[in-house]
Formats: sequence, C-alpha cells, structure tokens
Amino acid sequence: MILVMGAGAIGCYLGGCLQAAGAEVAFVGRPRVLDALRAHGLTLTDLDGGRRVVGASQLALHASIPTGLAPALVLLAVKSGATADAAAQLGVALPAGTPVVSMQNGLSNVAVAQRAAPTLRVLAGMVPYNIAELEPGRYHRGTTGTLAAQDDPALRALQPDFERAGLPLQLHADLRAVQWGKLLLNLNNPVNALSGQPLRLQLMDRGYRACLAALQSEALAVLRRAGIVPAQVGALPPHRIPPLLRLPTPLFRLIAARMLRIDPQARSSMADDLAHGRVTEIDALCGEVVRLAQQHGASAPLNARMVALVQAWPLRRQPLDSSALRRELGL
Repeated sequence: MILVMGAGAIGCYLGGCLQAAGAEVAFVGRPRVLDALRAHGLTLTDLDGGRRVVGASQLALHASIPTGLAPALVLLAVKSGATADAAAQLGVALPAGTPVVSMQNGLSNVAVAQRAAPTLRVLAGMVPYNIAELEPGRYHRGTTGTLAAQDDPALRALQPDFERAGLPLQLHADLRAVQWGKLLLNLNNPVNALSGQPLRLQLMDRGYRACLAALQSEALAVLRRAGIVPAQVGALPPHRIPPLLRLPTPLFRLIAARMLRIDPQARSSMADDLAHGRVTEIDALCGEVVRLAQQHGASAPLNARMVALVQAWPLRRQPLDSSALRRELGL
C-alpha cells in the first residue's frame, strides 16, 4: 500500500495514477481537497489526451494518518512549509524504517523531514511536470518529463507499479544534480505566477523570458561558485537555456518547439497559490539560490528580489506585465 501525504495537485495525480493502475493507495489531505474528492471522485487528464477516473467510493481519504498503517511507501507531497509538521506526524504513526519519498520542490525538504522523523527513511524525489487543478477533483498534467528519485531497494521493488501507472521512475545514486536542474526550470514559477497568464502564453512573451533568463543565469553563476553541476532535466542542458530564452520570439518559437510542448491550460502551482491566497513555495525556489550564494560568500540579488515580489503579492494582488516585472528586477 502507498500512502500519499499531501493530497494536493502532485499527490492526487501521482496517487491517482497508481490507484488507477491497480495499486492500493491512501490519501491524507486538507478538508478542501478531500471534500472535492468525496463529491466528484478523481479525474486525471494530460496533454496527450489521456483520461483516468477513480470514483469517489474507491478512494481511501483521510484527514489524518490512520492508526496501524504500514505502507510500503509514502509519497510526501505537502508544500515545503508544511514539511516538518507532516514528517513529524508520519514519524509518530508509521513503523521505523518506512521509506518516504519527498516529491516536493526545492532541495531542503529531505533534511527537514529526516530531522522531524528520524526513525523513517526519507529519500529525495523529483517531479518534472506541471500539474494543475482545473476544477474540483480534476488534475491535469500539462507538460512532459520523467519522475526521478534517490535509489533505494523499496523504490526498485515498486518501479513496475510506477511503470504500469504511466509514471516511469528513474533512480539515481545521488539526486542533488537532478534537483538543481529541476529548480532552475522552476525559477519560472514566480515569473508565471506574477504574470497572471498560462505558462505557454507567458513563455511567448520575450520580456517574461528575459526575466527568467536573468534568474537562471544568476543561479548558474552561484552553482558554478559552489562547484555544483546541475543535470539536464528538460530538453536542453541548463547552460543553454538562458541564451535561448533571450532570442526574438519568432526564432524562440522555432528552436524551442520541445520546450513549448505545454498544454494551453497549464499554469504554475505558485499561480494557483497566489490566486487562492495560500502561502507559496518561493523560499524553496529562489530562496534556495539566495541561501547557496550566501553559503559561498556571494549574493543573488535578482532571486532575492523575486522572493520579495512574491511575498508582497497579498498587498498588491495585481499581475505584472513583462515590462513592469523587468523594471522591478532592474533589467
């Protein structure tokens, strides 16, 4: 049995795909999501036209971790700010040694969860694609990619289950380079959130692309200073993405065809968070770049400014066009 701790967009999509393929899955989540699933069931769609439905009566939904549970695997999918509390609950409820895979943004969640639940085995994971909640109970994968996680016997045993679910899982001895490669792509999340536009439309605006290119270039400089080589997660090696983003839009559209294979409905989870007044994961994205720079005697002013802009959203609640965002970043 697989336990999803954090039945949000990622948790519902991964857990739902696994259950639709025959796995036993239990979901722990917040009342808003659980109520929607009880009313509508779980519908999973993707940009390739796939559609899977798990009826409400088939879903094992819980507001807290059921007593006596001994899952073969936990998918930790809460927002980064809730990691310590969720992990502490898992540590109290589950047998020692239970494997927990952090399917979260950023790089610090594994360490935070392991400190909060020292008896569990916390592993790093990486979700490459965008999942959006299009309506209550319906979650849509709008981009492509392959799941990755830290190599572990429990995950090797479950790889066939993930494969049957349409979730191929690559295992790595060290996931840090992969996590940084994903984080570089995720630096578009705040740009997209502040734009108020769907992902594909936002990426077709050269001004927004210039903002993303600047954030990525700054992050790549910090990574070089730290001696970290990020892995290629998307269609291109990380160092080739900023020059591509800066191209005129007609040329970008032509060369970046694979990068632009994005469903028109796709948007960043941070955009959803801002729209619903929820705390964002900006500290687990741009904040990670800022902290790494500080650890190596440097600074990351553009990423620091983006943290401030996202945190100031509740006071403004107005999207920024690309010219305004460039001015805010001093570009």
